[in-house]
Amino acid sequence: MTIDFYYMTGSPPCTVISIILAELGIESQVNRHLINVEAKEHLTEEYAKKNPQRKAPTIVDDGFALSESRAIAKYLVAKYGNNKYYPQDIKARALIDQRLDFDIGTLYPKLFEVYKSTVLGLSLSEDQRNKTDEAFTVLNNILGSSEYVAGAEPSLADISLALTALVCEAFKINMKQYPNTTRWLTLVRSTIPKFENIAMEYVKFCEQLVSSKEKSQ
Repeated sequence: MTIDFYYMTGSPPCTVISIILAELGIESQVNRHLINVEAKEHLTEEYAKKNPQRKAPTIVDDGFALSESRAIAKYLVAKYGNNKYYPQDIKARALIDQRLDFDIGTLYPKLFEVYKSTVLGLSLSEDQRNKTDEAFTVLNNILGSSEYVAGAEPSLADISLALTALVCEAFKINMKQYPNTTRWLTLVRSTIPKFENIAMEYVKFCEQLVSSKEKSQ
C-alpha cells in the first residue's frame, strides 16, 4: 500500500494530515509530494485531475483521489486506523462533524484574516477583532463543559481545532483570555502523541514569519 500525499508549505490543513498520518503509524507507506506554488504546479491539468480545486492537501490512495483535509482525515482513520479519533457511534460522529464544521466555517476563516493582516502589515478592523473574539468565545464555552471539544475523548476535531488555535496564537491572538481553551490546548499537546512535534514545528514557522514581518516594518 502506498499513499501519495500532495501538500504545500505553510498550510495548516496539510499539517493536520501530516499529524493524522503519523498518528496512524503509516508514514513509511506515504510518498510525499511538495506542490511548488511559485512554479504554479497546482495549476497544471495533471494536478487538476487529482484535485479540481487545485489546492492542497490531496491524497491518491490506490487510484482514489481525495481532497479537503477533514474528508481526508475521516477517510484515513476509517481505512487505516480502525476509526481512531472518529468513533462509529452516530451521535459521537455527529458531534465531531459539527466541531469540524465549526472549525472550517467559523474559526479557520478568522485565522486566514489574521494571517493576511500580518503578511500585508495591516491591522485587523474592529469588526474583524470582534468576530474573532466571538469565535474563540464559542470555543471557550464549549470547553467549559467538555474535556475535549467533542466529549471525554480526543477526536479529529481536537487535532484540527487545536492547530487552528495555536496558529492564531502565533499570529498574536491572546489565548490567555480564553482559559478553557488554554487548558484544552495543553491537554491536546500532552495526550495526542504525534501532535506536539508536528504541530509545534509548524507553529514555530508561523512565529518566525511574524517576527520577520515585525522586523521589516
